[in-house]
Amino acid sequence: MKTYLQNLGILSTSFILVFSSCRPSPPIPNVGGNWVQRFNISGLPRNGASSWVIGDTGYIVGGYNSKGDSCLSDLWQFDPVKNTWIQKAYFPGTARQSGVGFVIGTNGYYATGYNSKTNQIFQDCWQYNSSTNTWAKMSDLPNIIFTGSGARYDAVAFAIGNYGYVGTGYDGNNYLNDFWKFDPVSNSWTAITNSPLIKRSGAVAFTSYNDSTAYIVTGSNNGTELNDFWSYNPTSGWHKLRDISNTNADTYDDSYTDIIRDHCVALVEPINGMWKAYITTGENGSLTSKTWEYDFATDLWSPKTSYERTPRQGAVSWSFINLKKGYVGTGRTATSSVDDYDEWFPAENYNAND
Repeated sequence: MKTYLQNLGILSTSFILVFSSCRPSPPIPNVGGNWVQRFNISGLPRNGASSWVIGDTGYIVGGYNSKGDSCLSDLWQFDPVKNTWIQKAYFPGTARQSGVGFVIGTNGYYATGYNSKTNQIFQDCWQYNSSTNTWAKMSDLPNIIFTGSGARYDAVAFAIGNYGYVGTGYDGNNYLNDFWKFDPVSNSWTAITNSPLIKRSGAVAFTSYNDSTAYIVTGSNNGTELNDFWSYNPTSGWHKLRDISNTNADTYDDSYTDIIRDHCVALVEPINGMWKAYITTGENGSLTSKTWEYDFATDLWSPKTSYERTPRQGAVSWSFINLKKGYVGTGRTATSSVDDYDEWFPAENYNAND
């Protein structure tokens, strides 16, 4: 299988390697957008963590630390206005990486994942109450066929309205394309039938700025990077969008040479009053820093300035919709977990000195 978990058992790092991850990568010239390095995460460097945003506050939990060769269970809260970190209640479940996070109301949810030390794959779901700083065990994802068959990692998750959604991923033997809707009131899961997606792991999901529609793109299946692109709306269902590689006889996709990848991250931010989505980092044969902008209105992609730190995969991102801010950070470089974060300014020009 094509996954960054393959090499975790032999990874090692040092402070020199971690600090060297801050050296910038060559950007795509003259395409717009600027990355500004902001801070390092409190706590340990990590990759394969999960993140979510509640209001104007970001959270990051779990992941894998290559220096300690261990999965993590610590939870950190970030205030992007004050630029401060606060450690919150430890995740009480088994430490893990490659899980998913989503938000309903003022509660965060952390589900699925993998522990590379114990070779456990999870299908549990936990609720984090941001008001009381407490965790509660929720209903597991349902079994697909037999007991334990709902377990997975490298899945995707999103929330629309009062419901959360989890789907795709890898169960240790099979790539998946099933999707499930979570109702926090009844603490129950309902299958979304007839998912049209190709089975995959390491995809990315993002929602429109008003959280009415979700978008699922990238990922791999049995070592093949996928180029299909889908949206999901609870009212109208699934809709196929344009492929993210050059598959059309028209000219609009002639430059779509390096969008496909796995284990990337997504942001949603406005530029000149128009909301756009962005994907960056990840892997396609090798690690990439290439950044692409998606226009919700036209269903077209355009290249932007590459992520300016060392290429990586397994990073996390935060989109602060109210603040119109987006951040990308942590992840794994070729040799080590890292802890740096950058803020994305889509309307600015590239500046090598920040």
